Amino acid sequence: MVIEYNNNGELTMGGTSLKTVAQSFGTPTIVYDETQIRTQMRRFHEAFKKSGLNYNISYASKAFTCLQMVKLVQEEGLELDVVSEGELYTTLEAGFDPQHIHFHGNNKTKHEIQYALESKVGYIVIDSLEEIDLIDRYASDVVNVVIRLNPGVEAHTHEFIQTGQEDSKFGLSIKHGLAIEGVRKVKNSKRLNLKGVHFHVGSQIEGTEAMIETARLVIQWLKENDIEVELINLGGGFSIKYVEGDVSFPIEDGIAEITEAIISIAKETGFPIPEIGIEPGRSIVGEAGITLYEVGTIKTIPNVNKYVSIDGGMSDHIRTSLYDAQYEALLVNRNDQADETVTIAGKLCESGDIIIKDAKLPSTVKRGDYLAILSTGAYHYSMASNYNQMQKPSVFFLKDGKAREVIKRQSLRQLIINDTK
Repeated sequence: MVIEYNNNGELTMGGTSLKTVAQSFGTPTIVYDETQIRTQMRRFHEAFKKSGLNYNISYASKAFTCLQMVKLVQEEGLELDVVSEGELYTTLEAGFDPQHIHFHGNNKTKHEIQYALESKVGYIVIDSLEEIDLIDRYASDVVNVVIRLNPGVEAHTHEFIQTGQEDSKFGLSIKHGLAIEGVRKVKNSKRLNLKGVHFHVGSQIEGTEAMIETARLVIQWLKENDIEVELINLGGGFSIKYVEGDVSFPIEDGIAEITEAIISIAKETGFPIPEIGIEPGRSIVGEAGITLYEVGTIKTIPNVNKYVSIDGGMSDHIRTSLYDAQYEALLVNRNDQADETVTIAGKLCESGDIIIKDAKLPSTVKRGDYLAILSTGAYHYSMASNYNQMQKPSVFFLKDGKAREVIKRQSLRQLIINDTK
């Protein structure tokens, strides 16, 4: 994605003026570079094609989903993973082939399991021993399942987004025997077919070491226990660049390292390489999205801090409050030098409603200016809430100089549509 200032001093995305977008459609608004989303998907495809292995790429819906996003995923030949009834419903309403949908979740309800079975999803990812009995009970035909393993590997990332460590709510532990018990239960069931295994070590992972280490552990475990599978799903969690110093996962080199390692491990162990799956989400949409805000109150506390408040907040930007995540901000409507350190704050009634703690902005910033917060394409709209009865923002895809609305701004009426009088 190319974000730069044009000759008029206005910030642009792919040549489109973001000032024009903000003035035309209001704020807060999340804007995506559609071409970059497609490019990221194609990069993963090309990297796997070079490996010569059978593979599938499944977009992680939780990062960002809507009807138009699902259609885009389908056009680029990816599969989809969903983790709730709502995500499955959205995917089906978009016309996506259910055979290419994978249903995840550590606590699937009985209704969700029945819905997934009735929809004939490609496979269900089992996350507990009890779930095996539930699926077997409700299935009327043979259903493909994949067992999510807990490999006991700690990835180097924020503790809230680690998922493969021993003490985790996700998966069946290899070390404590739950994984092998799960395999036995599936094989002894009436209607379940063990298609493969799945693991996921965490999110915002910059390197390949944890994934390769886990792949080795899993392949050795499969070999030692004489377990045949059609699929090993490596999960996702590939990193993106939020601020200077962050590393975007090097898709071409990274996938080459992972696939070459798997080929080597398979040769060492004598294990036949099955289909390899991955589930990127953040790495596809994260850097392709930005959020536009309008500046409101500016409050200077002498010798303490300067607060620049915007017309959104933790209702559409929760990651700073949750993870102390860092972001970069740019002034949209003119190209003044960023010569002052400020705190960009939201408008919600929480002291923790902060967008960026130490943001570099021009000292000329004033009410009515527009700000762009970069790399907000993943886990922003999807984690948005109505706290303080805030309306969820609109979302646009930009392509070839044109803005396409993919999600309308939530109306005031919609805030109370389910209320009773």
